[in-house]
Amino acid sequence: MWELLSRHRPKFTRQFPIGPYIVDFACRQAKLVVEIDGGQHAESERDIVRDQWLADQGWSVFRVWNSDVRENPTGAAEVIVARAAECLGGTHPEPLPSREGRKRRPIA
Repeated sequence: MWELLSRHRPKFTRQFPIGPYIVDFACRQAKLVVEIDGGQHAESERDIVRDQWLADQGWSVFRVWNSDVRENPTGAAEVIVARAAECLGGTHPEPLPSREGRKRRPIA
């Protein structure tokens, strides 16, 4: 999933610490937390408390199920990027341009 998300803007960070929690992915610009979870998280009291704490800090939590990521990783990434765009007011995220043909800057 990281390989797919890292190609898009807005920028995502993986394994991002927020307060006492470490989230799977975060888009800091959109204040969006993305959790890739299994079914055991559907009614988890711990997750409810965690999600509320994150919401109190201004973050939105978006859950994507493991099975969706396994069955259609590209589609899952597109849904995540679209959700980030919604959080930013509907801007249309674009994949990063290819770096082919660019010259590397010399290291000073």
